[in-house]
Amino acid sequence: MSQIGDLLAKVANKDSAAFQQLYDQFADRVYRYAFTILHDKHLAEEIAQETMIAVWNGAKRFAGRSKASTWIFGIARNQAFTLLRKEKRAENTPAQELVQADPSKNIIQRERVMKALNELSSDHREVVYLAFYEGLSYGEISGILGIPSGTVKSRMFHAKRKLAEVLT
Repeated sequence: MSQIGDLLAKVANKDSAAFQQLYDQFADRVYRYAFTILHDKHLAEEIAQETMIAVWNGAKRFAGRSKASTWIFGIARNQAFTLLRKEKRAENTPAQELVQADPSKNIIQRERVMKALNELSSDHREVVYLAFYEGLSYGEISGILGIPSGTVKSRMFHAKRKLAEVLT
């Protein structure tokens, strides 16, 4: 079992120290992922908190059929899309917070990347985020999104092509 899986097993037994470690590892990542879906800081924060609460309450249900991180991001995705359905929020708002500030990067470059990410559809932006910002494999992304890995590959292909168009 992985380190994260071990933490989840401890969380299933209501080990608050293990939960704190898990929270420290995932809360910001879940927030950034939720932001790519919701495009709203406050709602993304809400989803991050709700996801971590769901992890605390549901750790016993983690069966280990996927990576623990895949399970956590799956919870976040389900919560975010449930909220979207409830709120009927508009898509395609700026993805400014998707690209984290990196002092070594040129501000103009960051702005160009943010603009390019905004040119992507929400489906393509989500795949790009999970692959490049979270380092997940196409198989893991497929599990989170509930789509075939071929669809993930196709979305990534089209996203990369669109990003190349916008950035050149």
